[in-house]
Amino acid sequence: MSSLNQSVVSRNNGDVEAICKEALNALADSDEFLVWQKAVQVLARRRRDRPAEKEAIKVALLGSYTVTQYGEFLKAANATAGLNVDVYECGYGQYRQEILDAKSGLYQYAPDIVILAVHHGELAFRNFSDGHPNSIEEELQRWTSLWSTLLSRMPVQIIQHNFALPPEEPFGHLSSRLKDSRSRCIQMLNLRLGEVADSQVLILDCERLAAWHGKERWFDPRYWHLSKQAVSLSAMPLLARHTAAVIMAHRGLTRKCLVLDLDNTLWGGVIGEDGLAGIKLGGGATGEAFVAFQEYIRELKQKGVILAVCSKNNDADAREPFVKHPEIRLRLQDFSVFVANWESKAENLRHIATTLNINMDSLVFVDDNPVECELIRQELPAVATVALPSDPALYVRTLDKRLLFETTAYTADDSTRTEQYRARAEIAKAEESAGSMEEFLSSLEMKGEIAPFNELDLPRIVQLIAKTNQFNLTTRRHNHATVVEFTRNPACVHFSLRLRDRFTDHGLVGILIGFADMKEHLFEIDTLLMSCRVIGRTAEKAMLHHASIRARKLGCTQIRGVYVPTKKNNFVENLYESMGFHRDHCVCIEGSAWNLNIDDKTDIKSEFIALTYQN
Repeated sequence: MSSLNQSVVSRNNGDVEAICKEALNALADSDEFLVWQKAVQVLARRRRDRPAEKEAIKVALLGSYTVTQYGEFLKAANATAGLNVDVYECGYGQYRQEILDAKSGLYQYAPDIVILAVHHGELAFRNFSDGHPNSIEEELQRWTSLWSTLLSRMPVQIIQHNFALPPEEPFGHLSSRLKDSRSRCIQMLNLRLGEVADSQVLILDCERLAAWHGKERWFDPRYWHLSKQAVSLSAMPLLARHTAAVIMAHRGLTRKCLVLDLDNTLWGGVIGEDGLAGIKLGGGATGEAFVAFQEYIRELKQKGVILAVCSKNNDADAREPFVKHPEIRLRLQDFSVFVANWESKAENLRHIATTLNINMDSLVFVDDNPVECELIRQELPAVATVALPSDPALYVRTLDKRLLFETTAYTADDSTRTEQYRARAEIAKAEESAGSMEEFLSSLEMKGEIAPFNELDLPRIVQLIAKTNQFNLTTRRHNHATVVEFTRNPACVHFSLRLRDRFTDHGLVGILIGFADMKEHLFEIDTLLMSCRVIGRTAEKAMLHHASIRARKLGCTQIRGVYVPTKKNNFVENLYESMGFHRDHCVCIEGSAWNLNIDDKTDIKSEFIALTYQN
């Protein structure tokens, strides 16, 4: 509370930005209700005093209990990632009516995201004495039918709360053996909700959060009887932070790369001084804690998080444990970039971001040294910095609680991401040694495959649409339902690009969506994006070449491309002009429109990528 109180003092001196920065820092470091309550007040004053710089994400909060406090905390939690969130709150317990009534305030509000904040009291399961409880499948159908109704009426992302089991159980420990006990039915329903949800419906695991917070603290009957508050006030910051993490993942704001220090971070001690036999890794409580941390990091890598090393060390010393130590869990091949030298860590982080071709706000830096962490916070504020505690047993929990790597999907491409980014470093070396760009591109021996969207690729396609920021001409965030609608539209041209070279298979890396206007003979590109790991390969030429062929077959004589500027996509500001498009000043849009006449002589294909096509 002290730092936040200092913010209030600074506000009296008129330093609004300092107040808000202090408030946001307080939210990142605490789950205490009073800290959040004070921060929410500070941020609310700022919203009243000055207009928001960003367009608001519209979130409809449909609750089976009182959710006003939750809504306020949710705005604050999203503000920590720079998101402006507006919240529509339905009347108490009116979530079904709002969804079923096509003329309700929900549909007039037209939200981007709908949160079903419901609790176990809404379930129709009964104890044995009540006669005929709903089956699990019947209860599942009740909820999935609400999803279907919502999705059939508007393109929206749903976040469904699953059901926290209350700690009170009349049947006690016997309930785990009884097939129809209420607690067992709720557990099974939670599993089934997770099984049937797809990318259109994200599950917020309230059962896990309640267990984390403590069931007796999550459920407080006093709040329920006084104000129908199903989640206690003490649990509200935790619920808000996790909901915001899911929203951020949906909006493509998940961090991509975990950058790790080595000494006293991945092992105890200093390898350059203690030697291989002297560092702590396995063989006791402290050493086992470092092993557990490495195992957690290895699972993050499997999930698709890029790993890198940034250590002040001699390079040979730093690499030795990964090759020779019997208790090591991470290997050199698990890291896409390995930097061990005596340069400043800020400069090395810049090098890592450049090598991987990702923004600084994609990095998470983890170090046990609080001085190094503070230097990075000051010099590179876009980097998420995690200062580890003194006890290595708490390393996993400290990193996990920051919620920096939340994702909404898991695809085959995610499991190979480290190899793809490690190949990028090898490609960078090849580029440096090449005599010319043409020679370099030819040496890659690139092969591409273009195919229309299909059901197997849809999770990866939706994932790319959600998270791609740099090479993204319009940054339109289409969800799963909308993309499926596109595939059913005969005027829509949609295809993906897979790319491989002599170093690695980069997987599905590019997407184009466009629509043909038959009357105007115009083909307009809605979405053109590409993964940052293949930028500079002329893949965009291959995609536009194929789009021009498809457009001509539909009777179009002109392609229109739109560029809508954001803070991150200025890299592609001149893309259309470089491809021979001409600026159309008659089209009034937020960004710019570019036209290209297409005929049999149009030639914007890449000479460096051998393409194959799938029907």
